[in-house]
Amino acid sequence: MEPAFWQQRWADNQIGFHQAQVNPYLQQYWPNLQLAPGSRVLVPLCGKSLDLAWLAGRGYRVLGVELSQRAVAAFFHEHGLEPQIVQKGAFEIWRNGDVEVWCGDFFALQPEDLADCVAVYDRAALIALPVHMRLAYVQALSRSLPARCSGLLVTLDYDQALLAGPPFSVGDEEVRMGLAGWQVDELKAVELIEQSPKFSQAGVCSLVERVYQISR
Repeated sequence: MEPAFWQQRWADNQIGFHQAQVNPYLQQYWPNLQLAPGSRVLVPLCGKSLDLAWLAGRGYRVLGVELSQRAVAAFFHEHGLEPQIVQKGAFEIWRNGDVEVWCGDFFALQPEDLADCVAVYDRAALIALPVHMRLAYVQALSRSLPARCSGLLVTLDYDQALLAGPPFSVGDEEVRMGLAGWQVDELKAVELIEQSPKFSQAGVCSLVERVYQISR
């Protein structure tokens, strides 16, 4: 999507993708990664997610990346955090304690920016991107993250012909092809159509949310 699309969504407060609670899959499956305290975690396209604070509260150093300054400011305000703000290249970095949110275009990240990230958490980044951007996104992850890395990935899978994204449908085959070179283990698949009137009203019969553990 063009950056202006997401800037407008935040300006209009059209942020149905934002969850009002910490993601339950994160709470359930993150311990499986067995990361050492102080490990740095990349959270791409993070918005103002409560998951950032949850990770920091468990002793991890969090590096969120978010295009919208409005979203970044909202995260710090809603958590009562006073940020230090510095400029680094194409990014405005907001920092407080173990949380850094880099405000800017994810695709402007350089490998040196992520050199000490040993984990990645993607709940809503891959599914926020149309098909022509998703391959570039996963290639950027593979290129920029260290050789040893693990994480969690959450996707949605439905008939894209019936409803335009975002969120976009990302099937299991696409995940595994895009993350060639990673070990991809499906942890859970949940049918959500009965809880998703937007999709059912569009004629979608099945909406499957999948959780993956990824590592290399």
